[in-house]
Amino acid sequence: MKKLRFDELSLSPEIQKAVTDMGFEEATPIQSLSIPVIMTGKDVVGQAQTGTGKTAAFGIPLLEMIDRKNRSSQAIVLCPTRELAIQIAEELINLSKYKKDITTLPVYGGQPIERQIHALQRGVQIIIGTPGRVMDHLERKTLRLETVTKVVLDEADEMLDMGFREDIETILKTIPKTRQTIFFSATMPRQFMELTKRFQNDPQVIKVVHDKVSAPKIDQFYYEVKSFFKMEILTRIIDVYDLELVLVFCNTKRMVDEVVAHLQARGYFAEGIHGDMNQTQRDRVMAKFRKGTVEILVATDVAARGIDVDNIDAVINYDVPNDEEYYVHRIGRTGRAGKAGKAFTFASGREVYRLRDIMRYGRIEIKRMQAPTQKDVEDIKVSQLIEKIKVALDDKDLEKYVTLVERLVNDKISSLDVAAVLLKMMMPPPTPVQEIRYEDKASRYQNSKNNSSRDRGRSFSRSHSSNKGNRPHEEGMTRLSFSIGRSSGIRPSDIVGAITGETGIPGRSIGHIDIADDFSIVDVPHTDAKKVVSIMNTKRIKGYEIRVSLS
Repeated sequence: MKKLRFDELSLSPEIQKAVTDMGFEEATPIQSLSIPVIMTGKDVVGQAQTGTGKTAAFGIPLLEMIDRKNRSSQAIVLCPTRELAIQIAEELINLSKYKKDITTLPVYGGQPIERQIHALQRGVQIIIGTPGRVMDHLERKTLRLETVTKVVLDEADEMLDMGFREDIETILKTIPKTRQTIFFSATMPRQFMELTKRFQNDPQVIKVVHDKVSAPKIDQFYYEVKSFFKMEILTRIIDVYDLELVLVFCNTKRMVDEVVAHLQARGYFAEGIHGDMNQTQRDRVMAKFRKGTVEILVATDVAARGIDVDNIDAVINYDVPNDEEYYVHRIGRTGRAGKAGKAFTFASGREVYRLRDIMRYGRIEIKRMQAPTQKDVEDIKVSQLIEKIKVALDDKDLEKYVTLVERLVNDKISSLDVAAVLLKMMMPPPTPVQEIRYEDKASRYQNSKNNSSRDRGRSFSRSHSSNKGNRPHEEGMTRLSFSIGRSSGIRPSDIVGAITGETGIPGRSIGHIDIADDFSIVDVPHTDAKKVVSIMNTKRIKGYEIRVSLS
């Protein structure tokens, strides 16, 4: 089916701007079909799986139709779990960031009810709740629904399976019949259909119909991995499988930019393409990718259309796609021209269920894998070095090196010891685990409350840090001073990315980074210090011209 861009959906400037900030380019099928219908005020039955963008499909119309001058409750969303209630509330807050005076409140069990009562007394226009806790408020008379004009049941089939039918019916009976009623469900069992007949008025049924696409024959794997650890696993996969040309997919433009920044900071040749780039910029990046000067291309689904490169080693889904067809289209860009292809997908939390829907839809098997460890990466590097040595042994011109070894060998030093020391010198140092930290909303709020002096932009632990204070000087490193600091919004990843981009020095060779208010101290290898000073002087980081000198 045709997917619409958000700017084709006649949204208010405030919602359009919020959607742009969230990094979304194109509406999912359920959003493209549902938003225009719900905006007309009709009752709707929407059939769509988890993870297809249902929250925005009903959330955007709710926000557009709320009377911001009226503080009474105007809409209620029922969902099966507290986790989903929180998730919906957070997305509605993000979508309404430019629509002032819209209040939302999640109500669920496990949270002190007094806090919810206090919020309800102040006036809440949109309530998102589990049936049990909503019933509790109705019985206490702390929640009144006489002014509600919009009702949404999200994941209705799951609520029915959990035994909430009686509560749902009681809640619906409490709300005036003149309301607009919207049901979303992955399946349509008998008791669900009975519910629609009793509580909806001539609803329009919306089903997402997929094009029939056959999944290509590609080795497909997935990893259950926490969101904050995705970057570490991404780089390990690239190293373990020795991938030379990789296509990484993200669901949003913002995530594309984040992934590219972190990859560049770690020394990988990575670039991104998304809808905010003009065609000339995209063509330039694609030319680099085809030539192999860019090893990793990070893209959104919309921007990736038209990518036609035959020798892509692997596709990596950094985010599980919002649509089954997207998955098939993504992985189909590897394994071309008779070559073997691999596809890896990172699934976090509820995304695992979305992945199972994709497997059912495409009738494909995606094997679960254990994430590669740091030791796996180091073992691969050792194996690669051994192979290089075996190849070099065929070189006949080794006599002068044999003579050098003989000069070293004596009663106390064996040729085996000499070989071991040389191998140690040749081996790359172990790469420290660099975990990417993504603070959640609660953490950011708490940090702001505490007026924490911690650098919230800090992305890297251990290797690249922004801790202030005296620390021992690293052996083999030179300390440089950069005339830019925290007051300019600079993060370690910005500095590392700039150095690697301008000088070609691998990000992994850069040492500690201390960020002060107006300057930063960066450790670089002795051998590269003059090069960095020479090249980086008068360059710009985040628009600021910088000066670099020996510290």
